[in-house]
Amino acid sequence: MNQKITQLGAPAHHFTVVLSPTPRGARLARLLTGAHLSDWDLPHGVVANAEHLVAELAANAATHGRLPGREFLLALRATEDDRTLRIEVTDTRGDRLPRPHHQPPSPDCESGRGLLLVEALADRWGVTPGPVPRKTVWAELDLAPEHGHPCSGRSRGLSQGTEEKKEPRQAPPLPPAGRSHSHG
Repeated sequence: MNQKITQLGAPAHHFTVVLSPTPRGARLARLLTGAHLSDWDLPHGVVANAEHLVAELAANAATHGRLPGREFLLALRATEDDRTLRIEVTDTRGDRLPRPHHQPPSPDCESGRGLLLVEALADRWGVTPGPVPRKTVWAELDLAPEHGHPCSGRSRGLSQGTEEKKEPRQAPPLPPAGRSHSHG
């Protein structure tokens, strides 16, 4: 029997899921992001950017935030006013904070570009430490009204410049999320 659970005061669009910190878990995070955000009627450009952000953040959780037997949490939330999409990936390695490179890696390096992509695609991003032993790396995409739909967004790309430097920063934590559920 299917039951729909409604929470009073919950955001219109909210999804969380716990995944294994493996390449397979990171791929699943990206696929689930695309599926849920498409259901939220977000423009293709916003969905594509969110998928790329989740792919990078989940890959980092699986590579750098992994502890045996501990999962990572993916959370997608639209703000109450549908102006911002917030992506959060929480892992259990709060002792390993992401450090953006101030110079691009050399062309022959096999890693080191993930946070450059996050920097290019996100309107804002940062890290929220805790609770111990966790950390949450988050990224936000601004959604601009388009054609009268409150969840329409603009497409950002690597070729677009930014007016502000987006260094990782700490933000107050959002309310705790459940293990796996979707609203909206």
